[in-house]
Amino acid sequence: MKFMIIENDLELIKKYDQLKIDRIFLDLEILGKKERQGHLNTVISSHHKIEDVKKISKELKNSSLLVRINPINEKSFLEIDKCINDGADILMLPMFKTTNEVLTFVKHVNKRVRTCLLLETVEALVRVDDILEIDGIDEIHIGLNDLHLSMNLKFMFELLSGGIVDYVINKLKKKNIPYGFGGIATLNEGVISGEMILKEHVRLNSSMVILSRSFKNMVEKDFLLFEKEFLNMKKTHKELVMGFDKVLLNESRKELKSKIKKIVNG
Repeated sequence: MKFMIIENDLELIKKYDQLKIDRIFLDLEILGKKERQGHLNTVISSHHKIEDVKKISKELKNSSLLVRINPINEKSFLEIDKCINDGADILMLPMFKTTNEVLTFVKHVNKRVRTCLLLETVEALVRVDDILEIDGIDEIHIGLNDLHLSMNLKFMFELLSGGIVDYVINKLKKKNIPYGFGGIATLNEGVISGEMILKEHVRLNSSMVILSRSFKNMVEKDFLLFEKEFLNMKKTHKELVMGFDKVLLNESRKELKSKIKKIVNG
């Protein structure tokens, strides 16, 4: 499992790198994001700048640098080229809706770095089969926040309980494309606990997740506590994978679906 954390603070990034957090997530996406997610308790990183790519890449010894660029626009080629030239390891394309947008992205990257698609629109979901025929897609992350908004759902984890995430993942497995979904809270926090979401990642054989708001809040209060929670998350994931228990994971899924149903109906 590759754990990612959204950050551009160099001093914190050095600490994350020492902890061997798999990916530092620099978020350059600003086009339309505040309008879509401004009412949600999500991390909107308007202070992240393209100049941060070079600064961060120079500091990393253990972690990779993933950069979420803006949706395809008239300045995309300049943005992509600068991110690659300044040391990005992975570029993530958000909010795509068409095969042409994906083609434009992967063709211009041209295998210079890894490509990650952030599948988070209902249009992309409907067109997923055609999109997956495109060469040059290295991995896909399913964005629960924007995807649930585009489907007019009440709660982002309905995408898990309703089987949409399973549906997409089954297609990705057939194409041998690595995948992940959403964010995760600390093991004992969150409207749906981090532990329960972690079990879904293991059940679905997911290979990446974003450390979410509860982790970020912990960093601001006590980095040692953050370190403890992160290492505990990694340890729990390893134990779940090594002792893979289909019955346990299916029972957890039933509980998850029940909790989500109560939240949606309540």
